Amino acid sequence: MTEAVQQAPGTHPVDMERPWPFVPFGANLTVDRAEGPYLYTPEGQRILDAAGGAVVGNIGYGRADVTEAMAAAVRRFGYVVPPFQTDSRLRLVERLRDRWLPPGLDRVHLNSGGTEAMEVALKLARQVHVARGEPQRRVVIGRDLSYHGASIMTLAVGGHAERRAGFEDWLPDWPKAPPHYCLRCPLGLSRPTCGTACVDAIDRLIGETGPQNVAAVIAEPVVGSSGGSFVPPDDYWPRLREICSRHGVLLIADEVMSGFGRTGAKFAVDHWNVVPDILVGGKGMSGGYAPIAGVYAGEELARPLAETGQQLMYYTYGGHPAACAAADAVLEIMEREDMVARVAALEPRMEAALAPLRQHPNVAEVRGKGLLWSIEMVRDRDTLERFPVEAGLSFKVVSEGLSRGVFFYPGGTKVHRDIVTLGPPFVVTEADIDLIGAVLRESIDAAVAACG
Repeated sequence: MTEAVQQAPGTHPVDMERPWPFVPFGANLTVDRAEGPYLYTPEGQRILDAAGGAVVGNIGYGRADVTEAMAAAVRRFGYVVPPFQTDSRLRLVERLRDRWLPPGLDRVHLNSGGTEAMEVALKLARQVHVARGEPQRRVVIGRDLSYHGASIMTLAVGGHAERRAGFEDWLPDWPKAPPHYCLRCPLGLSRPTCGTACVDAIDRLIGETGPQNVAAVIAEPVVGSSGGSFVPPDDYWPRLREICSRHGVLLIADEVMSGFGRTGAKFAVDHWNVVPDILVGGKGMSGGYAPIAGVYAGEELARPLAETGQQLMYYTYGGHPAACAAADAVLEIMEREDMVARVAALEPRMEAALAPLRQHPNVAEVRGKGLLWSIEMVRDRDTLERFPVEAGLSFKVVSEGLSRGVFFYPGGTKVHRDIVTLGPPFVVTEADIDLIGAVLRESIDAAVAACG
């Protein structure tokens, strides 16, 4: 029997009898199986996964052709070191290059997940500048309210206050630019008269740091759950591309969440016809069937490493044959069933289903693109006053949703809080989307009432 945990003042009760996860939190849900866009409990309750897990699921659960491809790969060999070639690795790389990646991004490095891939992207930026004879370029400029992973380096470039907490003295003190958070503009401006002030702030930070000292700028084209589906103004990414090119700074696009069709384009940068120097994609790459993510760049970044005798470091399970087989099968299904176009076509239905919430007294904003949407909740929509941290509003909404048969994803950074994110599988029906909107409103009403 586990001993009772003594609580510090102001902390939450913790049920340490639960064996998983390491520190128990949130709703205690057991999932027995999944099919299509639905999760099923051992008791037979059906739950519509409006979050796609952690905004991962895309082709729907239970696709036999994916599991069969994985099984075939495992039967042939359980493991092959990452630099060796296998048919599943080669098929996936060729599919990515020929049918998915923006033009010019034809070098592929495979990893086990988003954090790992983002760490590799940062290392790549550093290695390239060293190989080019500019070792002083070591600073990476990120943005506030961003999230790029849970390793020390990815926490350093991110702006997720809760996940950085307690590690600050381990993290490089690199500059952070303001996000394109138009609802609460950190610069005190408003659209459209602000021009490109938030992206011009990046230009200013590069100048203050010294362009010769800056290795890269890293940003999510559509910010994920940490900010709550921030969609940039249309002139943001073209302007950011111009700034980075002018200063010789590498532009890293974090599309771990927004890539592979989630926003209604193959990658979110495609909406603005921008090609970054380094693109990172994960999550939807395998639709949750296997842990895999990729770092994608052009030959102009790979060649300096090759000429100076360097390698881009691999991790043990990078490009695992079964994971590659899963990703190749998932992307083939997306192509065959034209799922990227389906996401774009479903966007108006999602917007319509969420439209009533725009008038809700406790909803400040509904925002998103494709099938990546978020709702920001407040105590007072006129003043934008937030609920107190201890209210835990987002988790209350998630709990209320589960009790009504729909799973929502809690977002925010604790400082920036009371965010619920939606990222359902691409196979949801219009009726499913309508249900998401209706249950979300009921869940918000019940959660707000519970806050008193």
